[in-house]
Amino acid sequence: MDWRDLLYFSKGERRALTLLLCLITVSWILLLQTDKKRMLIEAQTENRQASGERQIIIGKDTSGQQTESVGKESEPHPNKTKNTLKKKSSTPAGNNSYPTSKKRKRYTPYTRTEKYTPGTLVELNTADTTILKKVPGIGSAFALRIVKYRELLGGFYDVSQLAEVYGIDEERYEALAPWFIADTLRIRRLEVNILPATALRKHPYLDYRQAKAIEQLREQKSRLSGWENLQLIEEFTDTDKKRLTPYLSFK
Repeated sequence: MDWRDLLYFSKGERRALTLLLCLITVSWILLLQTDKKRMLIEAQTENRQASGERQIIIGKDTSGQQTESVGKESEPHPNKTKNTLKKKSSTPAGNNSYPTSKKRKRYTPYTRTEKYTPGTLVELNTADTTILKKVPGIGSAFALRIVKYRELLGGFYDVSQLAEVYGIDEERYEALAPWFIADTLRIRRLEVNILPATALRKHPYLDYRQAKAIEQLREQKSRLSGWENLQLIEEFTDTDKKRLTPYLSFK
């Protein structure tokens, strides 16, 4: 057997060999590009951490808007009901036409949310669900819970209040806390001298007894000047004062 026979390839074998070499070349190029991109990101992260630079994410100030959107059901268009009734009435009672084939639901491909890099800080009182989902460890469910609890509070005065959100245990809180800061200037305060007990009791830190006590004390004094008035009644402790001070306004 001649050694030259070993190097002989048929036309089909040459095509297959050429295709294989092309695939290997493309794979190698893609691998090099991926490694280069990864090294660039790591270098940027290391430089940012070394220089002490931290990116701060601040969302739009939507105070009041989010509260209106949560829990509000969309009302049907007035013409929609009429059109539905017309369609039903236009069908003859005795016409048992076979239903047409159901339309297939359009497949929506899953899009992976890009997460923030280490060193990024998110302002807790302005971040919407889109921003919150970019924080590692937060998905759609936790993002909604954080926003809803923030609206009930009137804003976070400290990052530690994240631990009060349903489902965030100690381990999860320890992982999330370094990603956030809280701007206390964005807190919405409760007007103690104006709001009725029914409105005051909606705050997570006030129960029915405390809200009613504020209302009754206000009726007696006509106006409350500060915490020195509330501390006269047994419903409020020093712990309550510490928690509620950022949220009560005595103007």
